[in-house]
Amino acid sequence: MAAAGAWAFLGASSLILGALIALSGRLKGRPLELLIGFGGGALVSALAYDLFGEAVQASATGLSVAIGFVAGAVVYYIGDELIDRMPGGHAANGGGGLPLLLGAVLDGIPESIVLGLTLVAGGPSIAILVAIFISNVPESVAGSTRMLESGRRPAWIIGAWTLVACASALAAAIGYGLLATASGDVIALIDAFAAGAILTLLANDLFPAAHAETNRLVGRATVAGFAVAAFLSLSA
Repeated sequence: MAAAGAWAFLGASSLILGALIALSGRLKGRPLELLIGFGGGALVSALAYDLFGEAVQASATGLSVAIGFVAGAVVYYIGDELIDRMPGGHAANGGGGLPLLLGAVLDGIPESIVLGLTLVAGGPSIAILVAIFISNVPESVAGSTRMLESGRRPAWIIGAWTLVACASALAAAIGYGLLATASGDVIALIDAFAAGAILTLLANDLFPAAHAETNRLVGRATVAGFAVAAFLSLSA
């Protein structure tokens, strides 16, 4: 269980790295948009191959896939709406980065559970680990940048992402220790939930942030991110 938690924390540590990049103030404008696009492409690949695809294979009937996918999307939507209704919500700088923080929680924890389960077979999935690490960076950079612009203190920002990384580590340990003998439909439900949350995050927050300005290179960066993550998944 400790090893599963350590591997998951390694993958989620890129959230802290992304926050540090944002706090440095050196990544803005088009470079930031390209990074977000690249990470978005990696997330599309992760949800297609490592989450939704695995969910379909694990499910006996497909019902758990449908329930999990819709549940992930609905939970993210509800959380996003609640943030929108907070003082200084979306009307002020995209929710101050909180929707992206919410997305990191809703997709990071199920992803970490899946990563923990891969250790049951003998070792962590390097493809999933690398895809998680790559996609976390732009998500954190974008969220941290908005948090800074909304007045959040650097210590608060680092602390928030560190808590998400710790929660991911705990989720991986639980996945390894308690869900190793779970049914295929339970695993499918977890995978599909993460996929639904990720897809809603991409459509609502990440891709709009990547296209904040007219930048046609974002599309190419997105394709590149997808290609890299897909190669890792398919070659594993």
